[in-house]
Amino acid sequence: MLRAYLDMEFTSLASHARLISLALVTNDGRELYLELIDNWEVDDCSGFVRDTVLPKLDLQSHGLTTSKARQRLQSFLAAIAPVEILTASPHWDRPLLDWLLGADGLPLNVRMRAIATTPVSGDDMLEVPHHALADARLFAGQVERACMA
Repeated sequence: MLRAYLDMEFTSLASHARLISLALVTNDGRELYLELIDNWEVDDCSGFVRDTVLPKLDLQSHGLTTSKARQRLQSFLAAIAPVEILTASPHWDRPLLDWLLGADGLPLNVRMRAIATTPVSGDDMLEVPHHALADARLFAGQVERACMA
């Protein structure tokens, strides 16, 4: 089954976190990257997100309304299904993915599961790009290399 690796950036590590960007990278090389322009404000963001995540956004090139992002996500999932979406952060990613998908939720031929990755230490955390697409690519590479070993 095709695998898609999910990463997201959001406003803070709090229960009221709002989605900023989302990336899916498949093991056959297809990618989806979305940045939302109408779902968050700078004031919603933690200091870390303001300093580390927001400077890496390119809203001019990738910014979409939630409605357009929802359509793109649904179209991408329909094009790659059947697929298994893998996430390293299900407690954050699943609620935000469900929110973006809307009332229809995940298509029947798309499933999602958590997968453990090598823990990232405090020092290594600075080396993680904290850009959804770059992080999804890293996640995909890490897991795919482990599958090949």
